[in-house]
Amino acid sequence: MGFSVEVQNLTKQFGKFTAVDNISFDVKQGEIFGFLGPNGAGKSTTIRMLCGILMPTSGVGRVSGNDIITEQSRIKNNIGYMSQRFSLYSDLTVMENLELFGSIYGLEGNQLKKRIEYALDIAEIGKRKDTIVGTLPGGVKQRLALGASILHNPEILFLDEPTSGVDPIMRRNFWDLIYEFSRQGKTVFVTTHYMDEAEHCDRLALIISGKIISMDSPEALKKTLTNGVYALTVEDFISVFDFVSELPYIEEAAIFGSTIHILCDHKVPLKNKLSDDLRAKGVSKFKIEKITPTLEDVFVSEARKLGI
Repeated sequence: MGFSVEVQNLTKQFGKFTAVDNISFDVKQGEIFGFLGPNGAGKSTTIRMLCGILMPTSGVGRVSGNDIITEQSRIKNNIGYMSQRFSLYSDLTVMENLELFGSIYGLEGNQLKKRIEYALDIAEIGKRKDTIVGTLPGGVKQRLALGASILHNPEILFLDEPTSGVDPIMRRNFWDLIYEFSRQGKTVFVTTHYMDEAEHCDRLALIISGKIISMDSPEALKKTLTNGVYALTVEDFISVFDFVSELPYIEEAAIFGSTIHILCDHKVPLKNKLSDDLRAKGVSKFKIEKITPTLEDVFVSEARKLGI
């Protein structure tokens, strides 16, 4: 199996600000590859460089064998790209948008007609083809944007925060489409800040402050927390968090909802030791249980190792 994307030491600076900081990675053909990180982490900037929209400051990369610096026009013609912001024309109908974008991709006649029918079908928007796009709900707009991006049957799809601002049900439906493309052998490169979405990827790169801090499958990333993760449930969890964070045998502590997730030194019997310390502080009602690590646990742990 070859690589759809190959990147080495890629960097992008805007003046003195480094948006993408010397990153390297490969994406296999047919893989769902995710970039997981907060807003401003460098995800969109990376995608724009790979799509031939932005010129890198330094480093090299290839998309489907095409150089991201010298062959940008070839890359643009051979990929599907769905940007973070809705990019279709709100004053045109669904059909008019698809006809326009199909013609931009060089499709015409019967071929254009068949690809539009396919896009309408897979995005489940055939009944809305004469609707003005600006009047469509957000989730339907997202499906339309995806349909437009695959009109020319690209081998690689770049999806930049494709479900941002969409409700959970729409997000799940959208991921059903991504799975369908993957089953067809297409490579999908998707950026997200949703931890639950990241679980759907074959492999993930965790990115923050322009740096890749870890990369592997979701399951493998969670197994890096070899000492396990514990959840502490307690009423006054904010003040207890400050106390727990200062204990010498606690490696990491982070608030998750109304619980505290804890990583501890593997030599310490956490439940007994922490229970004793909490009671000594006057905390009597609490529960400590070992839990399956989440990607958020991994992200917090890896970021803190680097002092981020």
